[in-house]
Amino acid sequence: MRYLVTGATGFLGAHLVRVLEAHGHEVARFSRSTGNDVLDAGGVARAVRGCDGVFHCAGKVSRKPDDAEELYRLHVEGTRTLLDGCQRAGVPRVVVASSSGTVAVSSDPRHQGTERDPTPIDLVAKWPYYRAKLFAERVALGPRAGALEVICVNPSLLLGPGDINASSTGDVRMFLEGSIVAVPAGGLSFVDVRDAAEAMRLAMGRGRPGERYLVGGCNLTIRDLLRRLSGVSGVPGPWAALPRSPSLVRMGAGLVERAASRLGVPSPFDPVAVEMAQYFWYVDATKARTELGWSSREANVTLFDTVEDLRSRGVVWPRGN
Repeated sequence: MRYLVTGATGFLGAHLVRVLEAHGHEVARFSRSTGNDVLDAGGVARAVRGCDGVFHCAGKVSRKPDDAEELYRLHVEGTRTLLDGCQRAGVPRVVVASSSGTVAVSSDPRHQGTERDPTPIDLVAKWPYYRAKLFAERVALGPRAGALEVICVNPSLLLGPGDINASSTGDVRMFLEGSIVAVPAGGLSFVDVRDAAEAMRLAMGRGRPGERYLVGGCNLTIRDLLRRLSGVSGVPGPWAALPRSPSLVRMGAGLVERAASRLGVPSPFDPVAVEMAQYFWYVDATKARTELGWSSREANVTLFDTVEDLRSRGVVWPRGN
């Protein structure tokens, strides 16, 4: 089969290209780094012509509120432009990389998000990246004339080797550098990027049109995640705990950030990141395992490979060095 992969030089896209080629498929790469843009309708039309399917991984990961407009344009308008081009070219099927954060986030530590859950819009609306992914997902799965079939795959936090642009593994790097000074009260899900790429491949063949598939390999409190990272890396983790209240933590982090700015030193806290880390991003991946036949590797393997990759590429700069 001949497939187009948008965002082919990104963290997920690069691994997906390797997975597809390993299964004998011809892959056309499409990315901004090679002069292609999903907002360019003409470029999209040329790229999708003759493809048996398209994997849409293009986008930008950012926690910065100032990036909201760019995130919306890339994710929402870019997805619409791509799907319109696929429809006009007669491409039969598209698999869109979304995010578990469009549905699987809660203030309840007992909750594991499923595809049937309503979007917690009061939470998702706080963060431009997840808001943009939600609207892009609605474009992807909304009513569409013609025969184009669209499936969404929703990975949780992507970890593993090869995050050249530091889009997903930045927090692990910060841990290794000793820059995480206190433990947030929340929890997260992560998945190996290599397993997420395989979920994308499986969804092309087995996914049901109009459906989303949550993909998460391991749910952990952030304290437990830091303990595991300490075990695989030998780096001691922080012992101090942040207060439970997300709003209180964000306000405090904002005060620290402003004080650090006045002093001309880096802040140890990102207000948006610490607020997000007070919530629980747990994922129930039963649907992907059952319908796609997907599986994930052991969590500590992913953490070890992430740490080794960051160190081997020389991007970790511990304090005092």
